[in-house]
Amino acid sequence: MSLSPSEQNQAAGQHVEEVELSGHIIDSLILPKVLDLITELGGTFNLKQISIGHSRSDSSNARIEIRAPSGEQLQEILAEISNHGARPTATQDCRLVIADIEGAFPEGFYSTTNQATEIRLDGQWVEVADQEMDCGIVVDPMLKTARACPMSDVCQGDRFVVGHGGVRVTPIQRAAQPRLFEFMGSAVSTEKPKNVAIREIAQELHRQHRAGGRIMLVGGPAIVHTGSGAHVCRLIRGGFVQVLTAGNALATHDIEQAFYGTSLGVELSRGTPVDHGHEHHLRAINHIRRLRGIRAAVEAGELNSGIMYECVRHDVEVLLAGSIRDDGPLPEVVTDVLEAQRQLRRVIHGVSFCLMIATTLHSIAVGNLLPAWVKVVCVDINPSTVIKLSDRGSFQTVGLVTDVEPFLRALVEDLDELEADVQ
Repeated sequence: MSLSPSEQNQAAGQHVEEVELSGHIIDSLILPKVLDLITELGGTFNLKQISIGHSRSDSSNARIEIRAPSGEQLQEILAEISNHGARPTATQDCRLVIADIEGAFPEGFYSTTNQATEIRLDGQWVEVADQEMDCGIVVDPMLKTARACPMSDVCQGDRFVVGHGGVRVTPIQRAAQPRLFEFMGSAVSTEKPKNVAIREIAQELHRQHRAGGRIMLVGGPAIVHTGSGAHVCRLIRGGFVQVLTAGNALATHDIEQAFYGTSLGVELSRGTPVDHGHEHHLRAINHIRRLRGIRAAVEAGELNSGIMYECVRHDVEVLLAGSIRDDGPLPEVVTDVLEAQRQLRRVIHGVSFCLMIATTLHSIAVGNLLPAWVKVVCVDINPSTVIKLSDRGSFQTVGLVTDVEPFLRALVEDLDELEADVQ
């Protein structure tokens, strides 16, 4: 009795799978990355077929036979290279397993990336909605729908994708002529030509605004401390911000400035501390709490300047997420972490551009939730903020290491010029 090729390989102690790569796999260095991963994880490969595009606009294709000493090792290899778009050539539907308990995936669940993903269901490829990294894929076989689902939202009885069979990932491809927002996120440097970078950021913001894009600002309190609040107010008035997410501190010190002209007790117009200034932020919070919230304070005429004031006046959607160290906090601050995550997922829906300024924790939190096709700019005086974003998978992030105030001042000036050119 003769054995099939698959049975022969297993009898010889080898487990084999053939995968396919397509797209700009040469100039984007995807092919060498995949081959390196195979060998690093203890496998071997045979490049069975390769077709290289003749021009930068042409795509390339490769078929790779992968061998591993065990089925578990082969699955580990397939899991890693699938993030780079390697797809098994054997057609099979995804495998679904019912969640047996609430708040936990079935064992062996497929862990998502932030890149465009599809699953094969009843012989057809179905796009995964709400794409987000570090989630599972919950499937409704009757409706033939799939979506990324965070662990905390798992319900008993939900059906989740298990393993990597029947799943395909489409990586973001390098364009023929890369610009600032194409594959530059990992290049974090304090010596970039900032004026050129800021100009390109302004041009992208302007394009997004003109196209009706949904622009998100993730801000830290240093925006207020450095005297940059007026620049952000100009962005909001100009229609360049539709969503603002931050912590208790940004809103608190913005309101402190509106009430007392100080931030952290320092008079911003002179840069000097004032008597009893350390009390100002707490008094600002208390006054807003007595008025029952920021919007109520604006409507009552008590709060009439600053970032929060402009957000209310221009219908910017605001989400303030709290932390254990918050004073007060302000009434609008969401103090339940899981609820803050759920609300953050809601407000980022449809976001096409995200500007992160001077906030490490909120930048990383938002970066973890954004799909790879959303353009992200992270501006911080500390390069580790941008590095942490890239390390956690938000590779599309363009990092600019600089002080907040000169960045925002130059950005607003460039936007004013672009708006004037249109008029």
